[in-house]
Amino acid sequence: MCALIPRISKFKLEAGCDEAGRGCLAGPVVAAAVILPENFSHELLNDSKQLSEKQRMILKPIIEEVALAWAVAFVDPREIEEINIRNASFLAMHRALDQLKIRPQFIAIDGNAFKKYQDVAHECVIKGDGKVMNIAAASILAKTYRDIYMEKLHEDFPHYNWKKNKGYPTADHRSAIKEKGACEHHRMTFALLPKQLELDF
Repeated sequence: MCALIPRISKFKLEAGCDEAGRGCLAGPVVAAAVILPENFSHELLNDSKQLSEKQRMILKPIIEEVALAWAVAFVDPREIEEINIRNASFLAMHRALDQLKIRPQFIAIDGNAFKKYQDVAHECVIKGDGKVMNIAAASILAKTYRDIYMEKLHEDFPHYNWKKNKGYPTADHRSAIKEKGACEHHRMTFALLPKQLELDF
């Protein structure tokens, strides 16, 4: 049985929200919102970071099928540059909530901060994707949709190896930026390359 709790409020229509890609150098930040049925559980369900890619892809269609409502939303690199990554994460969550076919009575947010959504009450849960089912489900949808998107971008920009690093600041990604330069999918307000300390002797 799943060790996560079903929800954090008394409301049956509680939406879990989470984002993926906040710490990336390239690509969008992606958020998901999920309202699960009251009796849902699955032995694999957990924080997406604790699951393998195969496990996440097993859970993705299950969540989409059983959820009372779910949605995924993107905020692209130009928007991230304009409003900063913190606000972009909030915007992505708001966009996902906007797309839900059922209006939530309460919102459970992964993390420690959120910008209030309309007049719906919310609560932030630190490491909530490993504690609450609906947040875990949202983390899986956000992660899988973003990964699929980055794998598609990889076809046109194979030198960045996005099919593997998904835009995160790995050594191979930064090496490619240093060699080839950045492209339109990079977040130009981020530190794409670590600053080198130059000393005069």
